[in-house]
Amino acid sequence: MENWSVEQVCNWLKQRNLGELVPKFREEEVSGAALLALNDRMVQQLVKKIGHQAVLMDLIKKYQQQKSGLESLTCCCETASQKFPEVISGKSLKSFFARYKTLQWTSSYALPDFPYDVKCILAEKKCPDHSMRIRIIEFLQADMTKYLEGSLYPNSQQYNTVVNALLQAYPFLDEDGNGFLLWKRALKDRFKYVRRPIEDDEQVLRNKCKFGHKRGQTRKSTFAENKLDDVQGQVEEEPAHLKGSTMDVHIKWLNQEYMKTQRNWEEVDNRMNVTIEVRRKMIRDKAPLKDILRLFPFLRCPYQLFREFQLLTHMDIYKKTVEILEIYSENILSLYVVRNNPINIMLQENLKQHTEEDVLKYMKMTAACLLLPEVFGDDSSLFAAVNEEVKAVTPVLEVKNPFNMNSCEFALYIEREELAQLDDCTMALAALVAAFHVFNIPCPKRIHRTLNFLESLVFEVRNPASLP
Repeated sequence: MENWSVEQVCNWLKQRNLGELVPKFREEEVSGAALLALNDRMVQQLVKKIGHQAVLMDLIKKYQQQKSGLESLTCCCETASQKFPEVISGKSLKSFFARYKTLQWTSSYALPDFPYDVKCILAEKKCPDHSMRIRIIEFLQADMTKYLEGSLYPNSQQYNTVVNALLQAYPFLDEDGNGFLLWKRALKDRFKYVRRPIEDDEQVLRNKCKFGHKRGQTRKSTFAENKLDDVQGQVEEEPAHLKGSTMDVHIKWLNQEYMKTQRNWEEVDNRMNVTIEVRRKMIRDKAPLKDILRLFPFLRCPYQLFREFQLLTHMDIYKKTVEILEIYSENILSLYVVRNNPINIMLQENLKQHTEEDVLKYMKMTAACLLLPEVFGDDSSLFAAVNEEVKAVTPVLEVKNPFNMNSCEFALYIEREELAQLDDCTMALAALVAAFHVFNIPCPKRIHRTLNFLESLVFEVRNPASLP
């Protein structure tokens, strides 16, 4: 089952009278490995009916129990390999153990017994401060190392297992739905920190040699050191078909083409099509955003971001956003709830300075875009930072001088880093919605109603959300 494709999983569901789940499993690209990695919370998000949830979890549990029975078989194989080395080769036995090591680790993992002060904070259901977060991460890192028998290189599934266990035990740590990404990033950074000063560990040296770091060689710079650690951390996660294959050739070409001023966009489209499977797998496995953008820098281009969204959803996000703002901008600006908002006041002052119809329409659409969170009572700081510094880690717009035709600037930020410069409010709003889907980022609760309104119109649902 671990090696099943999405279609094989769908056929398996049909055989067990769960055909109603097939469209959702296809949409979320649930392969065999992903199916076995599902936890209770994921199943609840994926499957709406309680009866289907129970049946699916029972099937997964039974399959894992069957696999756990292989433990006794591995003992037998180990004994047989000692007595009959000519029958069971070392290579086949090694691959046998490697295949089931991750499954056994995942099924047996339990959170560590945290120190008393950490327990007190968690018992009060308070979001821990920075120092307490570090303490929690340190204990998780030490505990993972114990489970990994001293290894400092967890793979992606093991990181996911630990973070999911933490958030299931303490749901309040999942801040605005972004806790998973933040805690996983912190845990990976902790492993990097622990690996960095180690000079004599054989596994660390082996990985350094693999990536061009000769024994005895000194570190040349902090930047180079960080990049090496990033690559080492991905050793277990990197898809096999990326190594020395035609896929690697496509990725190198995309990186070289991105550096050019005159780009062959037709060829870029073709190669982005060819590499989409690798890209989506990295995103599903929650690879760091900087690693995804390093391999696929064209996702920084709004055109390619919209194109990726269209490949996933078959919807033209930019065209839909233009329609939404043209239809709803006047209605939004007429609502009482935004009448005394600073954005609306700024708009009214600037409208007096212009008479051109196109300019007035553009300024009204810009204001309507920025006022959307206010209309739905959401947190506007998670939507757009207007003439302010970006503070949110989820996709958010940075907007400077929104009503100045000569100096207005729009940019999309993710994890407080600029992803793309944008031409106007329409492109900015489309890029914001697209980023959540393309990079598979959970929507924060404090901005949910605004994005739900936009998505219901983009996806043309039967009963779209309406303005209050």
